[in-house]
Amino acid sequence: MNAQESKGFYKLSWLQKIGYGSGDLAQNLIYQTVCTYLLIFYTGVFGIPAAQAGIMFLIVRLVDVLWDPFVGAWVDSHSPKFGKYRSYLVLGGIPLTGFAILCFVNTEFTHGSLLFAYITYVCLSLCYTVVNVPYGALNASLTRDTEEISKLTSTRMALANVGGLIVQAGIPWIVKSFSPDGTMTSAASGNAWFWTMTTFALVGLALLLFCFSQTKERVVMEADQTDKVKWSDLFTEFVRNRPLRILAFFFITAFAMMAISNTAGPYFMEYNFKDAPDVWGIPATSLYQALSMLPAIILLPFATAIKSKTGKKGLFYSFLIIAVIGMMLLYLGATIESLKGNMTIIYLAQTIKSAGVGVATGYMWALVPEVISYGEWASGRRISGIVNALTGIFFKAGFALGGAVPGLVLGMIGFDADPTSALSQQGILWLVAIIPALLMFLAMFIISRYELSDSKIDQINREIEERAHLNE
Repeated sequence: MNAQESKGFYKLSWLQKIGYGSGDLAQNLIYQTVCTYLLIFYTGVFGIPAAQAGIMFLIVRLVDVLWDPFVGAWVDSHSPKFGKYRSYLVLGGIPLTGFAILCFVNTEFTHGSLLFAYITYVCLSLCYTVVNVPYGALNASLTRDTEEISKLTSTRMALANVGGLIVQAGIPWIVKSFSPDGTMTSAASGNAWFWTMTTFALVGLALLLFCFSQTKERVVMEADQTDKVKWSDLFTEFVRNRPLRILAFFFITAFAMMAISNTAGPYFMEYNFKDAPDVWGIPATSLYQALSMLPAIILLPFATAIKSKTGKKGLFYSFLIIAVIGMMLLYLGATIESLKGNMTIIYLAQTIKSAGVGVATGYMWALVPEVISYGEWASGRRISGIVNALTGIFFKAGFALGGAVPGLVLGMIGFDADPTSALSQQGILWLVAIIPALLMFLAMFIISRYELSDSKIDQINREIEERAHLNE
């Protein structure tokens, strides 16, 4: 071990980076399927009215928000046999897989049952937190090296976007292929949804096990400090850690935008452009959804290089503006008479929008280890679980808003009565373009307040290690 590694600045092999990133690939295969398609499954297949489904999404995710701090405190105050953070990839991954499958069960005994939907969705969300909070803390336990963290995050987000691409493009294609009537919005497609989710969930579990096998925790809080972590540390850390507060509000805004846009996407194609032709045999909905992920897969590996030229804030500003341009083009392509029906414009707009959203929201995960280090530098305690629980709270709060807004808007515009009316189509268009664009402007203002530059973080990490060696 060289001198730098002895101070916590470990170098990671590409297999270790891929192994860690496979955890996010797994979670996307499971949770992004739920976040993107559960609402359209509930309203089109399971038989729950849109407004009731929207309220359920809000309630379930608010329950999940309250659950995050307990999980964060538990993770930081306990050290399971197989790793402080990595153990939960297995302990939470197995029940997460089971409840994900149950969410898409549609039989004569469960059809239209709000109670069944609430129970399975709540349990899935609670299990997801048990996996996601320690997984988020895991990367900060692998190394302190800022450059390695950036590469680790880029690898993680690239694999996460591969998972997202498989979900966004694959789900409509697979469900329609195996549905007796060739649709994804009828009771007849129930079995196709169930077996599709079963396959995705089991593959996700295998990837979580692979992530467990390839990660090694080497930068963690000392054992004699773990029993001092308590639930109230969440509030203490939030108050004293200003960069964390800024990042948290950025998370809620960005994930609300993503949840609204992604959830509305299938509705946009299935109802506003229901007659759009297949492209090379690919259903229009699958292609549109694929374009929500493909640009990020291509661009995210270059995020670190782009950041070195523009700085962190420059990267966020540039790509958030690109996202807004794409959203505006999407709106114009669906409303201007001379452009209506021109799917090339719609696909181009979706590509531009997704390039901006994918890079900006993907790279923001690289800031989480920074606020963890800042908290350790300011307080002397490296409570990664608490910090990730806080970011998780706002991540879930964003998804709570993003999951509820589409259902409530669809209920308000009478979608259940006539999903193809002009009012329904205009409401869906607002969900995919106007509301997300407004949230992007808010995100730009929030990230402008972030103050941790790369040089500042490197200085903080050096001071932390110097303190540790002085106390040895």
